[in-house]
Amino acid sequence: MKIAANLSQYVVLLALLLAIEIGATTAADPPARPNILFIMSDDHAFQAISAYNGRLNKTPNIDRIANEGMRFDRAFVTNSLCGPCRATILTGKYSHKNGFYDNYNSRFFGGQPHVAKYLQGAGYQTAVVGKWHLISQPTGFDHYHILQGQGPYYNPVMNTPDGVVKHVGYTTEIITDVAIDWLEKGRDKAKSFFLMCHHKAPHRNWQPSPKYLTKYNDVEIPEPETLRDDYRGRTSAAANQQMTVAKHLTPNDLKLVPQGGLNEEQRIAWDAAYGPENEKFKQQGLEGDALLKWKYQRYMKDYLRCVDSVDESVGRMLAYLEKEKLLENTLVIYASDQGFYLGEHGWYDKRWMYEESFRTPLVMRWPGHIKPASVNRDLVVNIDLAETFLDVAGVAIPPDMQGRSLKPVLEGKTPADWRKSVYYHYYEFPQDHRVQSHYGVRTDRYKLIYFDRTKEWELFDLEKDPHELKSVAEDPAYAETRKELTAELGRLREQYQDDDSIVKFPEPEGPKPPMKKKGK
Repeated sequence: MKIAANLSQYVVLLALLLAIEIGATTAADPPARPNILFIMSDDHAFQAISAYNGRLNKTPNIDRIANEGMRFDRAFVTNSLCGPCRATILTGKYSHKNGFYDNYNSRFFGGQPHVAKYLQGAGYQTAVVGKWHLISQPTGFDHYHILQGQGPYYNPVMNTPDGVVKHVGYTTEIITDVAIDWLEKGRDKAKSFFLMCHHKAPHRNWQPSPKYLTKYNDVEIPEPETLRDDYRGRTSAAANQQMTVAKHLTPNDLKLVPQGGLNEEQRIAWDAAYGPENEKFKQQGLEGDALLKWKYQRYMKDYLRCVDSVDESVGRMLAYLEKEKLLENTLVIYASDQGFYLGEHGWYDKRWMYEESFRTPLVMRWPGHIKPASVNRDLVVNIDLAETFLDVAGVAIPPDMQGRSLKPVLEGKTPADWRKSVYYHYYEFPQDHRVQSHYGVRTDRYKLIYFDRTKEWELFDLEKDPHELKSVAEDPAYAETRKELTAELGRLREQYQDDDSIVKFPEPEGPKPPMKKKGK
């Protein structure tokens, strides 16, 4: 009996010690549910990411995500414009369902459910840092530190739950500092986190960081094949826009006039970099094609300089996660809000359903789930992102979301019933650039676009005409294809419940969104 009692005491003591050891191990381990870091830039074209076989620049840190994870070659947006894309990513719904359809008349209704709220309710710590651009204040985030409106490239004033913070420095670097500071000091480290880190760059007017002001000075950026597009093969919409490099970039865009928002130290560095180059330009007296070539080079070099800062920021975020041993348990996503024109069709900006703005860069890294250096060519859309975040976190996906989780796609198990077509709808006309409102459908090979105001159709055979230079909508040889695509377009409009109306939410408190100045 004495031996049994001693043995019993020994077992109890051993169990107690084991429980203490397990508790200590658990406390030191990272949360079982993965963290989610969503890094998004503004207007970053896939053509300016070297992981996409880009010939324009090098982006080693963004490339690292692709090389250690998956690159999506057919990622699209529902409405190629900054605010609408952000609302879609949050809600997993098309613009007509989330209420934010353009940058002039829309205000995001924060009372509606969205992915941050669902993750917050499931125990995730949530934060958004950087560009918000949805007019209303963020909801569903434990912390936010956001730019006011578009935000400047230098010395931003940012909104937080505790009031306004005035920063001095370069905005891309500041956003990165704030995001890392929240990861380091602001979050509850016992919880998994969902962090949206949103950069202003490389949005217009493309002001580079002091460290990159003269990068590419001695480099000639390759011109796209369609820089001198004459728009003859399409409807009136393509010809009647106002977004050409040749005619519509302003002196402010081209840095030919003093730039606002700089302090004295920043202005001295700026003038030292741009002053001699501008004087040389004035002395040349360029006209015609020579002037177009100069404008393209100035635009592209400034754009790529801004991209360099974003890529550097991505590297800093990855380095922090690695140092803190968080990288292995974090799904890292890099994306742009939508694509952008880098001279293709003679354009800058976005908006169109043509490929360069319709397509968006998307790379993801998630060790143990994504095979390194994977390349995916499924048709994926930004309505899929919210569902993916929820699925990865083990949170039920609400039935009213309109996308599909990419989790099985990431794991190399694309469902057999994955979508075969993508629906698009752009609304904002005539503001900024006079791009006609339109909607359409894209399949693996074809794209059908309908311009609803001018009642014109375009049809492109992407296999034979990848640059979308000649519509075959009226070609008898494509009559059957057009009929099939028209039927598919109708089916998608019915599926997504798009009858050209926009959902109405309660009128928000506070001032209505201000009208933007032309050209912003």
